[in-house]
Formats: sequence, structure tokens, C-alpha cells
Amino acid sequence: MEFGARLKEIRTSLNYSQKELAEQTGLTLRTIQRIENNEVKPSLHSLKVIGEALKTDLSEFEKTTDTKPYEFNFTIKITDMNQLINDLKTLVKNNWKIILWVILITFLISNYEQIKAGFIDGWNNK
Repeated sequence: MEFGARLKEIRTSLNYSQKELAEQTGLTLRTIQRIENNEVKPSLHSLKVIGEALKTDLSEFEKTTDTKPYEFNFTIKITDMNQLINDLKTLVKNNWKIILWVILITFLISNYEQIKAGFIDGWNNK
């Protein structure tokens, strides 16, 4: 049994429509249709959210092919990178004072000898 057919079987056994599954996963209806029709291989993210929505262990998906195991491709999507950048912006926005202190302390510790020598030279009017 192909992956898409197995996914459809699990979805219909839980009485979910493709639209309901799309809404619960955040994927588009067309993506769900393409996965079920074996037009595309789902990403790891898609597999994860589909598994969570269907309350199904991802090991279920490994049993879908009779000939060889399902292949996964690791790709970073632009939307995932945008989410990472937005998360980093939020982190910096909410914790900028702590980040600034950590950078300042790290700078002072790593340059302690030069700073100390500079103070001694300045104290001795060199």
C-alpha cells in the first residue's frame, strides 16, 4: 500500500475530511490532496503535524510501503527560516538587556589582560 493510500485510510477511519485535516495541521487542502494522491512526498514537518492531528504514531507511516522504507528528505523551507528569524527577533526584543550584559561581560573577560595593561599604562602616564 502506498503512503497516500495509507494516510487516506487512517484519515477516513477517524472520520476526518481532507478540509478538517488541513485546518488542524495548518497545511493547505491542496497539500493534503497531493500527499494522498502520491503526487508529493510530505516533509518531516508535514508528517509531524499530520501525525499529531490524527493522533497516530509516525511509525504507522513507516509500514506503508511493501517494497522499501519511506524516504525522507531534509529541506529547510523559507517559511521555516522566516519563523526562525521572527522567533530570534522576539527573543532579542524581549531579552535585549540580558543579551547586552552577556556580550559586555564576555568582552571584558576575554580582554581582561589588555584592559588591565591599559589601566596600568594610563595610571603611570605612559
